[in-house]
Amino acid sequence: MLAPSPLDVFCTPNGPYLPRRRGFVQMTKRRIGVVLLIWLMVGVVLYAFGGDDTGMELTTSAKVDLKRYMGAWQVIANIPYFAEKGKVATRDVYTLDADGNVDTTYFYRKSFDGAEKTIHSLGLVQPNSDNAFWRVRFLGLFRADYLILDVAPDYSWALVGQRSRKLGWILARDSMMDDATYASLIEKFRGFGYDTGKFLRVPQFPDQVGKAGFQ
Repeated sequence: MLAPSPLDVFCTPNGPYLPRRRGFVQMTKRRIGVVLLIWLMVGVVLYAFGGDDTGMELTTSAKVDLKRYMGAWQVIANIPYFAEKGKVATRDVYTLDADGNVDTTYFYRKSFDGAEKTIHSLGLVQPNSDNAFWRVRFLGLFRADYLILDVAPDYSWALVGQRSRKLGWILARDSMMDDATYASLIEKFRGFGYDTGKFLRVPQFPDQVGKAGFQ
């Protein structure tokens, strides 16, 4: 139950009743703490998924076959942020729904001996974008850009970014990617105006943990 505000007065048969000061102060402090935590989370999300600092928003010319794009994608690398930082063995699984939108399940572990967990979201494919631009809804509160910048002819890898360039992902069908392919995909991100030094690889195998260039 939420604490009453200082202006709230409860009526009783014997007249107005005001809550005891000590209990009221404790509940008010608790409510203020919850509100501050919510605003902190909102601030972090707005920073991570907010607009472009330079005013030069990223666009894409990719043309995406949604049916071929569906299925499991391993997260080979990303620009780490609070929801994905430090996770291992991560992947996205996309499923096309009856409305033409994309149900997404993000699978992750905090360690290789830890339990697998999931986060669900919905990708709203934007019209007139050749299926390359989605608006993603997650946690029931927030929206984020999902911009497919490039995809392999055989749909073996994909580059995903945001118009702000604050976040980016290298996705692949296979959990193992050789260094030469990874380097070439990082160079593609550089061509899209990204600071590629922000990217780190996601450990998909236990022996990758702690290696240079990995989270």
